[in-house]
Amino acid sequence: MTTLEDYLEKNADRMDKMINRYFGDVYGDLFRASAHLLLAGGKRLRPAVVSLAADAVTKGSSYDLLPAALALELTHNFTLIHDDIMDGDVTRRGVPTVHTVWGEPTAILAGDVLYAKAFEFICISDAGNLEKVRAVRMLARTCTEICEGQSMDIAFEARRDVSEAEYLEMVAKKTGVLYGAAAAIGGVLAGANPIQADALYQFGVNSGVAFQIQDDLIDLYASSEKSGKDRASDIREGKQTLIAITAREKGLDLAPYQRELTGAEIDDLIARLEDAGVIDEVRATAIERAVVAKEALSVLPDSEEKRLLGEIADFFVNRGN
Repeated sequence: MTTLEDYLEKNADRMDKMINRYFGDVYGDLFRASAHLLLAGGKRLRPAVVSLAADAVTKGSSYDLLPAALALELTHNFTLIHDDIMDGDVTRRGVPTVHTVWGEPTAILAGDVLYAKAFEFICISDAGNLEKVRAVRMLARTCTEICEGQSMDIAFEARRDVSEAEYLEMVAKKTGVLYGAAAAIGGVLAGANPIQADALYQFGVNSGVAFQIQDDLIDLYASSEKSGKDRASDIREGKQTLIAITAREKGLDLAPYQRELTGAEIDDLIARLEDAGVIDEVRATAIERAVVAKEALSVLPDSEEKRLLGEIADFFVNRGN
């Protein structure tokens, strides 16, 4: 029986080989900038979801759909390049961000190149033309929603009254819909019927929301070496995460923590959040979303790929624990 760890490792290796094939020997600043983060590695989780969804619908179909799996990784990286510009981040995946090396104008264009290439790679997948049209339409709509989610996230920075419902809508659009598209596109290209395609989309969106909530917890608990960010950076920057929203609803004022914090001060903050039940409530929301995601898979026939999709949802809420 294949373990999820083995599958993800094999998938990442397969994607890395494709990335090196298409982007490993590019020339010119624009295309080197486009390839920069792709070549820096990554877990390749979205391509894994594409391939698993495809094989859960039609066993063995994922090989013909590898270009589509790569398309979802290209889309993810296009959003990372643009996010890094907006957030002013200087490192990503252990390397300098694209805009710090090539400048913001080239970085914007590099992200645009990946955005366009994603649609090209869906179109060269070995699938029916109608299915490819449906997949392209789905990815286009998804990119619009990602932009909307990012816009909401930026707007939230100026507010202190963001509700849990608003936060969940924002992360569903900023993070969830790309996982939803990954699952549904894999299924559609493999011949999924409308009920299966919708179920795969719901699986992806809900598991993506769980992923983001867990990411917020990792920001608080994990060391800088593990998370890739300064510990408790979200709270120090006053971001409206589910942790901050739940704390506010329970009467905890996190404003005094919006500054440089020592390790001891972060530990004290965590203790306060735990004592107030904030952490348990946030974790429960993430777990609930993972459960909903797995329940959506019930319309698919039992298979190893269906099992692995369910394990991905669990993995999303257990990372960093």
